[in-house]
Amino acid sequence: MPSIRAVPALAASLLRIFRAGVSCLLMARDAETAQRDTAEEEALARPPLPRPAAGRTEPSAPAANDPMSYPYTTDLAAIRAIVQRYAIKAGLSEARAIDLVLAVSEVAANTVRHAKSPGHLQIWYDARQIICQIHDEGIITDPLAGRRRPSLEARGGHGLWIVNEVCDQVDIVSDETGTTIRLHMDVPG
Repeated sequence: MPSIRAVPALAASLLRIFRAGVSCLLMARDAETAQRDTAEEEALARPPLPRPAAGRTEPSAPAANDPMSYPYTTDLAAIRAIVQRYAIKAGLSEARAIDLVLAVSEVAANTVRHAKSPGHLQIWYDARQIICQIHDEGIITDPLAGRRRPSLEARGGHGLWIVNEVCDQVDIVSDETGTTIRLHMDVPG
C-alpha cells in the first residue's frame, strides 16, 4: 500500500499509463479504412479451431498456414476484433476478454513500434485455456522484460508488465530469429 504522500504521484503515473494505453488502443482512421474493414470482416468470418479432445495439457499450436493465423503491420483494430471474438467463443467472461485484447494489443503495438517488421498472430484454445501467440523479427534482450514492476517515473516498460499482470501465463522466447510471445488465459470450467 503506498504512503499518503505517494498517492498523488501514483495517481499521476497511473493517469500517464492509462493515457498511453488508450493511445495504443485507439487507431486513427486513415485512407486504408475500407481495406481494414474488409480485412476485419474476412478475418471474423473464419471459424475458430474446434476444441481438441480432453486430456491435453495445452492446446496444440496451429500450423503456420492455419486459418487462425493473422499477419499484421500497422492496423491493430482487426487484430483486437479477432482476439475479442475468439476470447468470447473460448468462454472468457467479457472482462477477461477485454484483458486479453489489451494484452495482445500491447504486444502487437510493441511489434509496430520496436520490431519495425510485420507481426504474426496465432490463436487457439481448448476447454481449459486460450493462447494468443505473437511473433515478429524484433529481439528482446532483457530476460526479465515485463517481469519487474517499472518505477513510477519510468517512461517505458509498462506495457509488458501490464501484459504479465492480466494474463495467467506469459512465455517470451527471443533470439536471432525474432521474438515469440505466448499469452495464456485460463477458461473458466
